[in-house]
Amino acid sequence: MTDNPARTIDREAIGLDRAAINDLRARLRGPLVLPGETGYDAARSCWNGMIERSPALVARPLGTADVSACVNFAREHGLPLSIKGGGHNIAGLAVADGALLLDTSLMRGVFVDATARIARAQAGCLLGDLDRETQLHGLAAVLGFVSETGAGGLTLGGGFGYLSRQYGWTSDNVVSMNVVTADGRLVRASESENADLFWALRGGGGNFGVVTSFEHRLHPVGPTVMAGALAWRGEDAAAVLEMYRDFVAAAPRSLTCATALRLAPPAPWLPPEIHGRPIILLLACHTGPVDEGQRLVAPLKAFGSPVGDVLQPRPYTVQQSLLDATQPKGRRYYWKSEYLPGIAKELLPKLVDHAGRITSPHSAVILFQIDGAIGELPVDHGAVGNRDARVVLNITSAWEDRAQDEAQIGWARAAWRDTLEFSTGGTYVNFLNAEEGEDRIRAAYRDNFERLVAVKRVWDPDNFFRSNKNIAPG
Repeated sequence: MTDNPARTIDREAIGLDRAAINDLRARLRGPLVLPGETGYDAARSCWNGMIERSPALVARPLGTADVSACVNFAREHGLPLSIKGGGHNIAGLAVADGALLLDTSLMRGVFVDATARIARAQAGCLLGDLDRETQLHGLAAVLGFVSETGAGGLTLGGGFGYLSRQYGWTSDNVVSMNVVTADGRLVRASESENADLFWALRGGGGNFGVVTSFEHRLHPVGPTVMAGALAWRGEDAAAVLEMYRDFVAAAPRSLTCATALRLAPPAPWLPPEIHGRPIILLLACHTGPVDEGQRLVAPLKAFGSPVGDVLQPRPYTVQQSLLDATQPKGRRYYWKSEYLPGIAKELLPKLVDHAGRITSPHSAVILFQIDGAIGELPVDHGAVGNRDARVVLNITSAWEDRAQDEAQIGWARAAWRDTLEFSTGGTYVNFLNAEEGEDRIRAAYRDNFERLVAVKRVWDPDNFFRSNKNIAPG
């Protein structure tokens, strides 16, 4: 596009002249977009519709050299830098007012070495990008539950999913990372190279550099798994939760289950007469042989009187995108989350009670099972820590109308306060919302927090990388 008033206003606001912007453009292979230009609004939009921020510039790098040029430019001109992968973070960390937004969505290459069982993924990859490429070889990385999530942000915050009971946090399964540091250098972080940085990046978020590629360790999975969902009426929730508590305690690591209490969506596999009424869902994924999975989930399918059952053999990639429709971009989201040491019997009636207070058709009270391999490594194996976590409690409020903000946020906060006594004291950094500050960041890292501060002093002493759940160098 030609020059326009939006560019002039923006340059004045951020103190950049035409020459500076043109210089950056000349140094990039990828596009540079300013307010008012095509692509700006799409780039600054996030999954969470509550996030409304306006970066000064948007760079869309095509490779690591572009990333380095942007880091150097932002540092030299005193601009904040924010980094967008999938833009799926609940707090909207990808976008900051007046910042240079580094939108990595054009960097989505995935390169699989099936013999070594390693996948190298560029910074802008979504979970679905990795799953599609690795499943060609009957392999999978340890990733999350929504295929449109950015793999980079998930990994840097720890990451968990259906494979975590077998193989640990997502970050436990990273072999190496290529990182552009605050001074624009490209370094490799692994167990043998820059080991302190590698430790911090495995859970410490975007505090230490821009990771331009990740090497993920892969595991044999699929392509067909026994997986899907079951649903019961809301009046059966107490009995189903009791069953769930006992079932997951005995389940082998190849089988992971989550449960959600919510109002029934208008899904075709649920009868129309329960749409909009309270239900309890159970999500399950068995990654071993299908016949073994069918035997293991038989007690779930036989329990009580399910009103919906799509727990069946299906492609692993389909299971990985099963929840996508429940998490559309642009809806308003507010979460409160805690790690639990288990599922206390006394917790269950509280979950039923607060689920009964849901008014939005999109909100839910969710339990994710994450016991197993996570707890077998030392607490300081990576910055993510929280090796005592066995369950994730996520209270997810989601709605459409901003006039409902106060009521919907209030429901989530009340449910969280009433269940906080059951926490390990830890929480998942990727689930922290925008308002949660240092006390909650400390809760996310617990015993590893001070070590993260020490690494920050070495790699980013001026706190250049601060558009994140920030760990200041002190």
